[in-house]
Amino acid sequence: MSTLPSRRRVLSVGAGAALGAGVFGASAVPAAATPTASRQRTGAEETRTLDELYQAALAEGGKLVIYAGGDTPTQQDGTKAAFKARFPDIDLTLVVDYSKYHDVRVDNQFATDTLVPDVVQLQTVQDFVRWKEQGRLLHYKPSGFSKVYDAFKDPQGAWVAGGVIAFSFLYGTAAVGSDAPRSPLDLVDPKWKGQIASSYPHDDDAVLYLYSLYARQYGWEWVARLAAQDVRFARGSNSPGDAVRLGQKAIGIGTSGSALPSPSSPVQSVITDGHPFMGWGQRVAILKEARNTTAAKLFLNWLLSTERQKGSFNGWSVRTDIAPPAGLKPIWEYPEAHVDGFPRFMADRAAVERWKQTFALYFGEVKGDPTPGWLGLHPGA
Repeated sequence: MSTLPSRRRVLSVGAGAALGAGVFGASAVPAAATPTASRQRTGAEETRTLDELYQAALAEGGKLVIYAGGDTPTQQDGTKAAFKARFPDIDLTLVVDYSKYHDVRVDNQFATDTLVPDVVQLQTVQDFVRWKEQGRLLHYKPSGFSKVYDAFKDPQGAWVAGGVIAFSFLYGTAAVGSDAPRSPLDLVDPKWKGQIASSYPHDDDAVLYLYSLYARQYGWEWVARLAAQDVRFARGSNSPGDAVRLGQKAIGIGTSGSALPSPSSPVQSVITDGHPFMGWGQRVAILKEARNTTAAKLFLNWLLSTERQKGSFNGWSVRTDIAPPAGLKPIWEYPEAHVDGFPRFMADRAAVERWKQTFALYFGEVKGDPTPGWLGLHPGA
């Protein structure tokens, strides 16, 4: 019988006190007590191998709890399976939920002294800045940290990006035929009316940022024309891609995918020179109060390993020494990706709320005429 706690128990606010040794182990050995733990100098990059960290993590208790941002409970099953295949004796609990739920859950656990996760891996990039200022994050530099693109890591090691995610639009190759849309401007062509699915921009901040880039470049008239396209909105950035892959819609907006040209692929994600999309590094951090610190370090080192980074689903790595496949540039070499803009956008929560309400007006979630003028010329500034 499995000894893992139920998802409800791991997510519960008071779970830290309730789970006790059942989740975290009653006889954990501090990492400092292991033979190799002293090999990393303060502020220096990790020198232990994955196998050495694995053995140290087992000596610590062999457990690890991760809160990961995502749209569905099974979205990180591939990550979990890969980690378990490499480190089979680690008792891994990986809980996926919307980042905007995970962060308030963690904040409440801080307030009630019932912390559950060891690692947080979230889209809400602003939380990592705040948690660092509050002294909540362990400063740690995994192996390969020096190779990570500068904007994708905290200089002191409070957090590091474990992978690149990019949102754009995609289409089903069979559904569009030879008339594939090449840029967001094509999406307002009347021929696509009723053929578009999208994530709600006012429900997911990354999708919201993508739509804000569209509004700034193409104007509110473009947004109004898109609103007239009978777009099917749904919750979750997975929903547009699912709708296209299932043949329900021809085009999906506000979702991730591979932009590598592939004539044989049934779905193609689109990035075009001169037209905006958005990319970011999904931030990962070890919480300072984590019970399973060494296993958490093992996870970060594994995420940044060359083997893991070369196998990214979209071809992009957070590391500067790993070139993307032919046909792609590193994500930070695309000015259209706005990799520096997303953290700035997320930091201004008042502007984020104004963008949300305006798109809710345009796309019919709020009754009344859309009045974007109150946003000002540059609401994200």
